Amino acid sequence: MTVAEFVGTALARLGVGHAFGVVGSGNFHVTNALRGAGVPFVAARHEGGAATMADAWARTTGRPAVLTVHQGCGLTNAMTGIAEAAKSRTPLLVLAAETGAAAVRSNFRIDQDALATAVGAVADRVHTPESASADVVRAYRTAVEQRRTVVLNLPLDVQAAAVPEAWLPAVPVLAPVRPAAGAVDELAALIAAAERPVFVAGRGARGAGRELRALGAASGALLATSAVAHGLFVGDEFALGISGGFASPLAAELIRDADLVVGWGCALNMWTTRHGTLLGPAAGVVQVDLEADAIGMHRPVDLGVVGDVAATATDVLATVAPRTGYRTDAVRTAIATRSRWRDVPYDDLTDAAGIDPRTLSIGLDDVLPRERTVAVDSGNFMGYPSAYLAVPDEAGFCFTQAFQSIGLGLATGIGAALARPDRLAVAALGDGGALMAAAELETVARLGLPMVVVVYDDHGYGAEVHHFPDADHTTVTFPDVDLAAVARGYGFEAVTIRTPGDLKSVADWVAGPRRAPLLVHAPIASDGGSWWLAEAFRGH
Repeated sequence: MTVAEFVGTALARLGVGHAFGVVGSGNFHVTNALRGAGVPFVAARHEGGAATMADAWARTTGRPAVLTVHQGCGLTNAMTGIAEAAKSRTPLLVLAAETGAAAVRSNFRIDQDALATAVGAVADRVHTPESASADVVRAYRTAVEQRRTVVLNLPLDVQAAAVPEAWLPAVPVLAPVRPAAGAVDELAALIAAAERPVFVAGRGARGAGRELRALGAASGALLATSAVAHGLFVGDEFALGISGGFASPLAAELIRDADLVVGWGCALNMWTTRHGTLLGPAAGVVQVDLEADAIGMHRPVDLGVVGDVAATATDVLATVAPRTGYRTDAVRTAIATRSRWRDVPYDDLTDAAGIDPRTLSIGLDDVLPRERTVAVDSGNFMGYPSAYLAVPDEAGFCFTQAFQSIGLGLATGIGAALARPDRLAVAALGDGGALMAAAELETVARLGLPMVVVVYDDHGYGAEVHHFPDADHTTVTFPDVDLAAVARGYGFEAVTIRTPGDLKSVADWVAGPRRAPLLVHAPIASDGGSWWLAEAFRGH
């Protein structure tokens, strides 16, 4: 067995769930070894798309995924997606072919370690045939146990060599990190003393919804999430939805009036707290996280607790006496009637230029199936699908926005669609991101994914248009593109939506038979600059 064959086979046995990539000569054998060992593989049209597909698949399933790329240019093509995964602490293994030790003059030769490290990924390597087992296991454990994106370099000369002993050491299952007893007592005391506690759950709380709901009910706390954990508390009558730039007016009001805010696996960064304005001046702030370095990184806290979110919530629940707290009848009624953005009155801006993006989003929410996975690209439009399209749970929302790159949304939707084939994947894009990623429309059609791709088309880079209102916009505005025709060329069904009545064509597609994926091209009326955009640019 060669090293390339061993690496693919070993990762399959360790438990990676899906592989994505663009195959060249350098990663040909290792990719086929993965496939031969039973790991499904999707060939993307660009390595950047493949990286984000793998990232989204891992986020949606909670299992590690694999990206496989050619040496040099294959890795550089994938770097934006790798940076997003690394910044989001996605457990992802990147199998990157690498020029051999003797190929010092190869045009493919770059410092792949430095490239990986520069974007926050962990650089590792299969060093020799003799160390292959230890190297693969080390990389896998780093990805899974530390929630890191690992670039495992595979030198071509090492790949081709025979493995002298093909064995895998046992990988132990680690127990959740429990918090210190003293920290549990301190947190329980703060919760017991609070009259209006609010829990804000982040990425680190995904999978701990049951424990946080139970503690919230016992302590009288309202429940909110960061954007990446959206959907965690769906169905709870005291859930506020997303905290931060996407928060509804009621959610912002109730969070701002809290006298204690507990961040559970949540960075409490400027996006989640609206640059701190959602935290009242007298509110106590607590942060619970597995990583000690994460506590207090973005703002001072009154108490930091190092521990697994579910384990910490369970331990605190055992010491908290039931109380009403923030969960009054008046608050319950307000949440039931005013917590959703679609419940907030607005003046419909639909005109000859296009449909109001709020009207479009509410209409889509009404006609698309409830069992859905929503993936959102970056741009001026992004709050509309995030705030108006309901999701069934935390696995129903995939938000690759840590790096704030335009163009990742379509690949995110593909990865999420493959992770949850039982749900309709809805990828919401701007026209800029859609055109950046257009090659992956072919991937959607080739795979036969029954996706819906919605393009909020404002004919330019809307964030810059609105951020610089008095400037020359020549560089950021573009002529109309018939995106429906582009999609049909790739094998999609496609419709153009300009008025609320046009949404019937989407309802007709939903009704079946859905023989091809659907692209919804929606020229939108100008919103004068989105509310979340104003918040976002305060951080620039």
